[in-house]
Amino acid sequence: MGRSRKSSDNTADGAVGGISMLQQITPLARQINCLDIERIAGICVNKIPKLLRARFASLYVLDEANNVLHLQKCNHLFLINKIVSPHQNPPSLMGIAVRSKKLIQVDDIDRYKNPVIKKSQHLFADNYRTKTCIIAPLVCQDRVVGVLNLADKVGAEKFTCEDVALVELVSQLVGASIGNIKLFEKIQRQARTDGLTALINHKTFYEVLENELWRSRRYGGQISLIMIDIDNLKAINDQHGHRAGDRVIAEISERIRHSIRQIDVAARYGGDEFAVILPNTSLADAAVVAERIVNAVARTPISWEKDDIAVSVSIGLGQYDADSSPEDITSRSDQALYTAKQAGKNTFKVFQQSKK
Repeated sequence: MGRSRKSSDNTADGAVGGISMLQQITPLARQINCLDIERIAGICVNKIPKLLRARFASLYVLDEANNVLHLQKCNHLFLINKIVSPHQNPPSLMGIAVRSKKLIQVDDIDRYKNPVIKKSQHLFADNYRTKTCIIAPLVCQDRVVGVLNLADKVGAEKFTCEDVALVELVSQLVGASIGNIKLFEKIQRQARTDGLTALINHKTFYEVLENELWRSRRYGGQISLIMIDIDNLKAINDQHGHRAGDRVIAEISERIRHSIRQIDVAARYGGDEFAVILPNTSLADAAVVAERIVNAVARTPISWEKDDIAVSVSIGLGQYDADSSPEDITSRSDQALYTAKQAGKNTFKVFQQSKK
């Protein structure tokens, strides 16, 4: 009888706890529904564990380009893996959750059989008081965007069915929000970049130039600007077709990208014209970059179908102080570019201020 009463009391307590948790998760759901990944991560590792009475939590976000999970935030007081590959061999529990898109509940990591997790795969196990954990893949529109881990159930041998149900609900909310963040970032990137070359576009170029001028006014220094025009692109389009012309534009953009420093900013300024902002760069150093670009483009023809297309660029450059306007800067470097065209193309010229 005593055992039956205890079981009945536990069931009642669980139901009350379940209702309480659902009441608490409603405001959390509103907070999770946002485009702030740090806010979402804070809820995942600080507030959600309290609802579940879990000691530890960690949120990993999937870097789809490199196919690795990056630790976004955790509440651990000890070291945990900052990067996890979903495809490592033997597979980790996070890897299994990502590939199966299913929540994994572990009552005893040492006895887990699906698959067997070797000691070498949970090197930090001694830092936990229990062997319990939940690994929840975060899914948005059938794509995994991250993983939420919870470990060490306080005052119990394992996580309950109510705990699992709550984590499944939370993981859906968090997965949807992270998916929205990724979509928003993608749209933002598309609005700022050129689709063919992946360089920043004309509008963004002027925003960056304005920012660099502001920086120069505040901290001193000058800006060099390189304007680049593809030689004879119309003839290439006429002879090989516009798809070949697009291939030339894309390839030359790559050669420009590889010819500049990380702090320099390359843009597709127009149809066959590019621009490169070189912050706090002397005219002599900018000329070195310009010559490097000219040589990098002309050195190797571009293969198209059965043809090799010879390509070259003409470049104009100048150095400008912080009081210059963006329009003056581009206009003057364009003048130098026109001079390079007049000089026979496949070369660069420096803007020279006319003497009064």
